Amino acid sequence: MNILVIGSGGREHAIIKKLKESKKVSKIYAAPGNGGISKDAECVNIGACDIEKMTSFCVDNNIDFAVVAPDDPLVLGMVDALNQKGIKTFGPNKAAATLEGSKVFSKDLMKKYGIPTAEYEVFDNPENAIAYLKTKNSYPIVIKADGLALGKGVIIAESFDEAESAVISIMKDKQFGESGNNIVIEEFLTGPEVSVLSFTDGKTIIPMVSSMDHKRALDNDKGLNTGGMGTVAPNPHYTPEVAKVCMDTIFLPTVEAMNKEGRKFKGCIFFGLMITPKGPKVIEYNCRFGDPETQVVLPLLESDLLEIFEAVYNETLSECEVKFSENKSAACVVVASGGYPLSYEKGKVINGLDENGQSDKAIVYHAGTKFEDNQFKTNGGRVLGLTNVADTLQEALDKSYEAVHSISFDKMHYRKDIGKRALNK
Repeated sequence: MNILVIGSGGREHAIIKKLKESKKVSKIYAAPGNGGISKDAECVNIGACDIEKMTSFCVDNNIDFAVVAPDDPLVLGMVDALNQKGIKTFGPNKAAATLEGSKVFSKDLMKKYGIPTAEYEVFDNPENAIAYLKTKNSYPIVIKADGLALGKGVIIAESFDEAESAVISIMKDKQFGESGNNIVIEEFLTGPEVSVLSFTDGKTIIPMVSSMDHKRALDNDKGLNTGGMGTVAPNPHYTPEVAKVCMDTIFLPTVEAMNKEGRKFKGCIFFGLMITPKGPKVIEYNCRFGDPETQVVLPLLESDLLEIFEAVYNETLSECEVKFSENKSAACVVVASGGYPLSYEKGKVINGLDENGQSDKAIVYHAGTKFEDNQFKTNGGRVLGLTNVADTLQEALDKSYEAVHSISFDKMHYRKDIGKRALNK
């Protein structure tokens, strides 16, 4: 089969590497891809959100199956456009992708169907939001832009002043553009966070192995929120007992709620969960594979990823084998450009990779790289994800950090405590 993977980051590289293991795959294209991906797939210079060019490319190049990985093209309706041209896809259609595309929609859905989540209010003007903050007067409090904001649209305010400035920057200064026309203000939940990616065909839902993300830029969970500085899997807080509660009160009810709303969800639902003293609650939904969660979850998958994708499309997931390594752990450490997630320089030469952009010390997933002048160079905030699978989490972490120490570029930045919270549980 000819496969197209849409996107250009570490998540897409992880999907491509796993798809390459399938005996059914003959050729993989990536649009637009990146420097490292170019060694595993043929990169096509089409923007991930360019629906017209993407659909034309699929028709002209006899693409048998397209994987729409990022949130933006899903929310814009890329899957709908491809399906109209007869292209089979993995990913939700536009109506279902609203689950991530609108925080207001997802919170209202949970309230309507009794799915456990933080208490919240929705605002469409800053004055009312600030008045509410004054009357609520409870901190910390969480403020979220309604729409997509590159994973950075959530602010945890520790005081009224912080909360007020967050409202102003999102709603008045339009820090995230139109995504900030509406905001959600919700209670701050406490407890360990768990990420659970899950395959669903709208009838069956199969959770993947759980993971733990590290969102903050600096050690000890300090600094700004990023797209994710590293991940480990499985998450030790996600016990079999917690998993059963999540299936009964969150996972199945979410799939059923979307069906009742006429928004059948086929693809990957990412459940961002908080294991609170009152039980698991949903912090957020994403309508696609998480990044960098995918970089620890897919290396533990033993089944054929393309067969799973086809089963989701054909709504035959209940008949498909989805098997993950038991008693194995995976760890991914992200190396980023100095200054990320704010301003950073690009074009730094990366040392320590072989001619395929890989290392004998880790699986190297390329996120923000380009390949020019026969060299791999930095081309984004998060540059590489270095993943290892081992019998214990400590061993996987040790190997990934050994790989980090063998790679260098000017102003390289990484966290030195990925997995520490999981080890100390």
